[in-house]
Amino acid sequence: MNVSATPDEKIHNRSESDEDTRPHLVLCGADALVFTLAEELANSRHRIRVTVITPYRIRPDVPDLSSLADRGVVWRKSDRLDERTFREAGLDGATALALVMPDDVVNLHAALCAREVEENLRVVVRMFNTGLGTSVARLFPDCAVLSDAQMAAPAFVAAALGEVAPTHFRLAGRTLYVAHREDVPPKLVVLTLTGAGAAVLPAEPGRGVAQPSDLVLAEATGRPPGEDLTRRLLSRSRRRRPFHAIGRAVRAALSRKLGIAVLITLATTLVSGVVLAKYDGEGHGLWESFYMTLLTAVGSSDVEVDRDPVGQAAQLVLTIAGLALIPLITAAVVDGMVNARIALSQGRIAAALSDHIVLVGLGNVGTQVLRQLTDLGLRVVAIDRVADARGVKTAQRRGVPVIIGDASAQETLQAASIDTCRALVVLSTDDRVNLQAALQSRATHDDLRVVLRLFDDDFAQRVESAFQINTSRSVSRICAPIFAAALLERDVHATIPVDRHSVLVATVTVSALSPLDGAPLEHADHPGEARVIGLSVAGALPGQEWVDWGPDRRRVLAEGDRVIVVARRGGLRVLAELASPPLGLGLAE
Repeated sequence: MNVSATPDEKIHNRSESDEDTRPHLVLCGADALVFTLAEELANSRHRIRVTVITPYRIRPDVPDLSSLADRGVVWRKSDRLDERTFREAGLDGATALALVMPDDVVNLHAALCAREVEENLRVVVRMFNTGLGTSVARLFPDCAVLSDAQMAAPAFVAAALGEVAPTHFRLAGRTLYVAHREDVPPKLVVLTLTGAGAAVLPAEPGRGVAQPSDLVLAEATGRPPGEDLTRRLLSRSRRRRPFHAIGRAVRAALSRKLGIAVLITLATTLVSGVVLAKYDGEGHGLWESFYMTLLTAVGSSDVEVDRDPVGQAAQLVLTIAGLALIPLITAAVVDGMVNARIALSQGRIAAALSDHIVLVGLGNVGTQVLRQLTDLGLRVVAIDRVADARGVKTAQRRGVPVIIGDASAQETLQAASIDTCRALVVLSTDDRVNLQAALQSRATHDDLRVVLRLFDDDFAQRVESAFQINTSRSVSRICAPIFAAALLERDVHATIPVDRHSVLVATVTVSALSPLDGAPLEHADHPGEARVIGLSVAGALPGQEWVDWGPDRRRVLAEGDRVIVVARRGGLRVLAELASPPLGLGLAE
C-alpha cells in the first residue's frame, strides 16, 4: 500500500471487487456520535470497511452497533485505546482514524498510541478545546481537529431565531452567518452565496448589479447588523422597562433583615418627630418640628434642659435613632452592592428582562451557542445545575446572567423570566431534564418557541411531533456528515444549505510541488465552484494561525499556506487536487 497517498486516492483507486483491499476506516467513540458516524460511512457511496471501537459500557441511548454489521461495520470493544487495541483492530495499514471520544484528553492519548502503530494516517479528532488539538497536529502530517459543539451550535441558534436552516458557524474567532444582502451593511459582507438566476458562489457583483435578495455570507460583530435584520432578530415588542428593572434590582439587593431594621429606624424617627412637635413647649409648627427632627437625626442637636420630660425623652430617643441611622444606611449600601453582584451572577436580576433567550446547559454545545447568540447582539439568560460548568466563566465575561439550579423546576424557570422570553434553548446532556424543562415551560407559556436537544435522533423526532416542540435535534445527527466528509475528503468546518444546494466551508493546505505552490491566490478562486474567503500563511499550527480575511488575490502561495474556501463538493475536490503533490494529481472523481 502506498502510505503517502491521500484518503481519496485510497478510496477511489482501489478495486471495488477486492474485498481485502477496500479502504479501512477505524472509529473510536462512546456516545451517539460514533454510531451516527458509522451509519453515515456505511451509507456512503464509497465501498469501505469500518471498524468501530467502543468501551464495554457506553451511554444507554447509543443504538445497537451490531445492527450495522450487514453494511460492513465491525464492532470491537475495549476499555483502553492503546497500541494493542489498535493493532487488533487493523489500524496498521488503515486509511483513516476518527477519534470521537467525548473526552479531549482520552482522544489525545489515543492519538499518541495510534502514532506508534501507523504514522502515515489520516486522523480526524473530536475536541472541544481546539487549542489542545494542535498537539495532535504535530503528530500526524494529515490531521483534522473538529469540534462537534462548534458544528452543532448554528443549528440551535438558527432554530432559536426561527430560521429555516442552520446558517451560523464560528471559524477562527469569527461568527459568520447567511443573510440577505439588504439586511447587512456592505462592509460586513464576506462572500456572495447566490446571485442572479440563483447562481451559486458567483463572482462578486459590480456596483449597482447586486440584488437585495441575494444571499451572502456575513460577519456577526456583536450588534444586530442592519435595520431589517434588527427587526427580525430583535422583535418590535421588546421594550426595556428601566423603572421596573430598578425595582427588581433594589428588591434583590436588600436582605429581609436589613430591610426590617431600616424600616423600624425610619418609623422611630417619624414617631419621635411627631411627639417632639407636640411636646416641645415652644409652639413650633409641624414643619419646624420636623426640621429640628432631621437635624437631630444627623447628630446636630443641642440639649434643651428646660424642656418637659416628655419632650426630653423624645429628643433622647431621636438622638439614639439618629446615631443608628447612618451606620444602617452604610450597611444597606454595602450589603446591597454585594447582594446585587451575587444576584447578577446567579440570574436573580434576569427577572427584569423581556424578549431574551433562556439557555439551559453550559456544556460544550451550550457554551458555543452562548457565544454565537451574544455575538449576534441577543440578550441571554443561562441556567446550569452546577456552578463550575464549562460555560459559566464565558457567560460572566460576556455579562450574561447565570442561574444555578435545576432547569426542570418551575421556580428556576421563573427566575429566568420564562414568561417574557422569546425562546427556550435546552442543551443539557440529560434527556430527562431537557424534556421536563421544555414541557414545564410550555405549561406556563403556550406559544413559547422551544428548541430541545435529545441524544437519540429518532426520539427527538417523535418528541417534536408529539409535544409540538418547535425543534428537537440530535447533535450527533448534525455533526456526523461533517466528520464523514473530513475522513473521506478534506478539512471541512461547516456545511451551509443554500437554496437546494449545499456548500462546504473548508481549509485546503498547499503542498510542496503542487500546482498551487508558487501560484497566485487567484488560481484557487473559481466562481461557481470554490471561492476564497481567507488565508493563513505557513508556519503556524492549526488553531493558532492568524487568518487574513481579505487576502490579496495576487499573493503568491507557498508550501504550508492554508486557504479557507467556500466551495461545492466537486469544486473542493478539484481544489484539493491543485493543492496536492504530483502523486495526488490523478485523483479520480
